Amino acid sequence: MAPVPDSPILALENVSVHFEGLKALNDVSFSVSSGEIVGLIGPNGAGKTTAFNVACGFVKPNGGRVRFPSAGRSNLKPSQLARAGVARTLQGVGLFPHCSVLENVMAGGHVRRSGGFFTGFLSLPNGVRAERGLRNDALAMLDRLGVAEMADRLPSAIPYGTAKKVAVARALMCDPTLLMLDEPASGLDEAELEEFAALILELRVTMGVLLVEHDMEFVMPLVDRLVVLNFGEVIAMGTPGEVRENDAVVAAYLGVDE
Repeated sequence: MAPVPDSPILALENVSVHFEGLKALNDVSFSVSSGEIVGLIGPNGAGKTTAFNVACGFVKPNGGRVRFPSAGRSNLKPSQLARAGVARTLQGVGLFPHCSVLENVMAGGHVRRSGGFFTGFLSLPNGVRAERGLRNDALAMLDRLGVAEMADRLPSAIPYGTAKKVAVARALMCDPTLLMLDEPASGLDEAELEEFAALILELRVTMGVLLVEHDMEFVMPLVDRLVVLNFGEVIAMGTPGEVRENDAVVAAYLGVDE
């Protein structure tokens, strides 16, 4: 049974985005609370990637705002997300190709390092201890996700599904209260999809999850709520069962049975 959602940890409020006169988003509002999984769906060009990028701070809204109530902040820049308890993965995996899996995951914990770069660089005691603690935490995170045996490998030497888990492990190193996933199901086989779904369900015990996804077989059994976009506007919002029965969604996205 899904946990009872708390107050929102992410809220898009009347967000509009225009690109050279084109309305990519028009008055879009939705929220994500701790303990719930929210799916953002829609046909190609519906605006879901733009909405994700607005929430991540990559795109500045022309109107409205993106609030992070638990952090007491709005319209954060990408560099401010981790300190506000927000982690994200992007399409693909985005791992540093010349760093090991372990080093990639350690990079996700840099915001926790109180000593800073120069302390570690000069091998001062606090820096050495922080580096050792970060390494141990990264190894524990890889073990939690079942990929610890890949710690010393480069991203090019691991399967794509494993690389996706490593990207999530890196995101989780900042101890987020909100995890945002962009197309987490893309490129995964059936077994990997089942593993990833189980991981997301486990994570929502301690955080909220927002995912942008086009694979309906993956997203429908997984989420608590769906937000459906079409032509930059929210056309439906509710449980998967409610969305399935929404005529506007059937016409715009899910299709009509002949």
